This record gives sequence, structure tokens and C-alpha cells, in this order.
Amino acid sequence: QVQLVESGGGLVQAGGSLRLSCAASGRTFSTYAMGWFRQAPGKEREFVATSWSSGSTYYADSAKGRFTIVRDAAKNTMYLQMNRLKPEDTAVYYCAARRSAVGAATPQLYEYWGQGTRITVST
Repeated sequence: QVQLVESGGGLVQAGGSLRLSCAASGRTFSTYAMGWFRQAPGKEREFVATSWSSGSTYYADSAKGRFTIVRDAAKNTMYLQMNRLKPEDTAVYYCAARRSAVGAATPQLYEYWGQGTRITVST
């Protein structure tokens, strides 16, 4: 069983930065690809970024150039550094883990999810 716990959410002004953390239990990092998703009120869950165990990364267009996903295998922790935040980034952010090497942007292919952490970006 894999457990994921997010932290680091909060209220930030537009243009500011936040760093989210996702602490994982077990040997997650050696066998799973990890991802970040977000869900705004009234909207479907949306892919943000993913990191394979190799260290390769892939970002949604909305995240490119502003967000960076980092894995620290020694700490079994994944981070999402978010810069130049916009009001439209307001959402609950979830980290997730999947075995599959494909389907990075498909939430149904992720087996494990954290509880989410809320980010509010004010104007």
C-alpha cells in the first residue's frame, strides 16, 4: 500500500510562489511514476505535471515555464515549485502515483492519491 501526503498549500497573491510537497511511503520512488493534478471548484480534475522514476518530466501547457516538478528519492518526497502564480491556478492540488509508464495525463491510470492541498491565488 502506498500513502501520499501533500502539504504546502495556502493563500498567495498573484505573481507569488509556493512549493508543494508530497511525502510518499514505501518504495514508491523506485517503481512508480508520480504526478500532480489539480481540481478547481466545478471543474474536472486536471493534469499538471508528471515525473518518471528516471527523472524525466512532462508538463501541461498551463504549467510549462512556471512550475517545476522535482523528486527527492532519498526523502521519498516529490515537490512542485510553482512560480508566477495566477488566479486561475486556484484549486486543490493532488499528488498521485502510477505504475504505468504511459498515460501521464490520465487520472484513471493512477493507483494512489493524496488527500489534496488547497491553493488560493488572489488578485
